[in-house]
Order: sequence, then C-alpha cells, then structure tokens
Amino acid sequence: MFENSERTEISKLGEFGLIKHITQKIKLNHPETIKGVGDDAAVLNYKKHTLISTDMLVEGIHFDLTYTPLKHLGYKSVVVNVSDICAMNGIAKHITVSIGISNRFSLEAVEEFYSGVLLACEKYKIDLIGGDTSSTPGGMFISITVLGEIEPTQITYRNGANENDLICVTGDLGAAYMGLQILEREKSVYKSNPAIQPDLEGKDYILERQLKPEARTDMVQVLSKLKIVPTAMIDISDGLASELMHIAEQSGLGCVIYEDKLPIDPLTYETAREFKLDPTTCLLSGGEDYELLFTIQQKHFEAIKNIKEISIIGHITEANDTCHLISKGGQKHKITAQGWNSFANN
Repeated sequence: MFENSERTEISKLGEFGLIKHITQKIKLNHPETIKGVGDDAAVLNYKKHTLISTDMLVEGIHFDLTYTPLKHLGYKSVVVNVSDICAMNGIAKHITVSIGISNRFSLEAVEEFYSGVLLACEKYKIDLIGGDTSSTPGGMFISITVLGEIEPTQITYRNGANENDLICVTGDLGAAYMGLQILEREKSVYKSNPAIQPDLEGKDYILERQLKPEARTDMVQVLSKLKIVPTAMIDISDGLASELMHIAEQSGLGCVIYEDKLPIDPLTYETAREFKLDPTTCLLSGGEDYELLFTIQQKHFEAIKNIKEISIIGHITEANDTCHLISKGGQKHKITAQGWNSFANN
C-alpha cells in the first residue's frame, strides 16, 4: 500500500508532510461525504439520525507493541469503533483518526499502522475524513471518532430491555482473552531468554481474535433482514458479565443466563484449561470479543433459533432483581462484573 522500504525519520517530512503522505491513499465510498480530508473540517450530509462514538487507545494500557503488529493495531483501532455503532444497530460510515507518536517511530512504522486503518476502512466501507498527528515524549496513543447513521425507529439503546425478553449473543466468547494470555506468556519467556522462539502453534484462532477482531456488521444486517429491532444492545468489549449488568441496571431489571448455553470455542476452552483457568470465568470476564449482546421479544424466538451465529443464553427478569448464572449443575450464582476497568489495577 505504501512503498517505502527503509527507515525514514518523521522529522524529514514534518507534520504537514506526514499528513499529506499518509492521506494520499484515501478512497471515499459514500455520497454523504461532501468533503473529506484536506480542509479545516470535513463536510457530511446525513439524512438520517447520526451516531457518534470515540475511543482512545494508549500504549501500555490498551495495547503492547511487543507483540502487536502495527498493521493489526491500525485495523483493530477502527474495528473497536465500528463495533460501537453496531451496538446501536447502526451503520458506520465515517471516521477520523488522530495519533500521537514519539521519535522512535519511523515513517515506515506510521505507514504500517495506516495500512491497517485503510484495510479496515475498505472492508467496512468507511470513509476516513480527517484526524490529527502529534509528537509525544514517549509511547503511542490513538484516538478515533466514528460516525454512523440509522433510521430513528431502528435505534437500540442499552436501557430498553423488558421483563421476559430473551438474551442473545453473537459468535463465541472468551477467545480474545485467551489469545492475550498466550501473548503475555510468550512475552515473559522472551524477556527471560530472547533466543527462545515464541510457541504459538495451533493457536491461530484465539490469537486472531485478540490481535485482529471483527465488528459484527453482518449480524446487524441479519437482524435488519428479519425485521427484528433488539430492545437493548451493547457490544462485548469489557466482558459478558459487565455488559449484562449494564443492560440490566440501565433497564431497571435483572437477568438469568445459563452456563450450558454460553458459546465457547473448543480451542478457547482447551487453552483456558491449559492455563489452569475456569473457561466460564474467562468467557464472562475476558472482554475484547466485540460480539453483540442483545435482548429481543419472545415472539422473535422462531426467527432466530436456527441462526448459527446467534445463541440464546437466558432471559430478562423482574424489576430490581440481580443478574444470575445457572451453572451446569443447576446452582444459582450471582454475577459480578470483573471485566476491564481503565482506572483499576487490572
């Protein structure tokens, strides 16, 4: 995508030269884009309701460049924002990307990051319409704002669940967390002996779920074709337990989910056991799966019961109830949120 093969210092280009260089490959997809990159502000013409979300990713907190390729990081940075629009039942259309980098990053490193950004934009049909670059004393930070659109009658919030609604989740859970455990283990091995090669054999699926997740735009389309508007929805970034509690608390209700209904990939399960971890705990608290958790009215059961990528895991309970898990042995356990918290000692 970019043609440089040797290290080029950012200082040779300067800020405006860098911006010109990294934006030259941008392609626009949407008629709503009146003006993209190249002026003081982008100009858009949305005819429906506009959705806006922002995420910040900080090196050492949200990602580790010891084992995260910059191209994967660029791709993932876009995906986590697109996922927020999916969680509102909308379609992502535009993003701005701002980065802060130190002088340890070459032009080629920045190109690699943006090649991942543009790859994600191509896949999800998103226009990159602006952003900013800045120098930092050390490390890297990324800030992305995503804009999407939606018909007013299709918007789904977190607080719309109703008693007896079915609780559904897309895909499988816990894989991204176990991929992170593999990467952290191999980082520790490398620190103790740099001559040892990382042992990643057979772990491709869970590593990809951590390094290169996908936003579930396909599931938003499936629900649209079925004419199903979820009563509540959220994407699973901080762990299933945490997201369940968000929906229940904001809807003023409780919930029950069943352990034997929770979707987990066999490799995730086996890797959790390898690490002497409980697979269900990893699934509930791991995070970064970017699957969709949503509630629907019971009348839609027949329409979704045979959709491979959707699992019905429980139901919403009465007001002021709490969230519970029914174990495979029939025991009832209160669910507590143990997912990611940026200001806790994770």
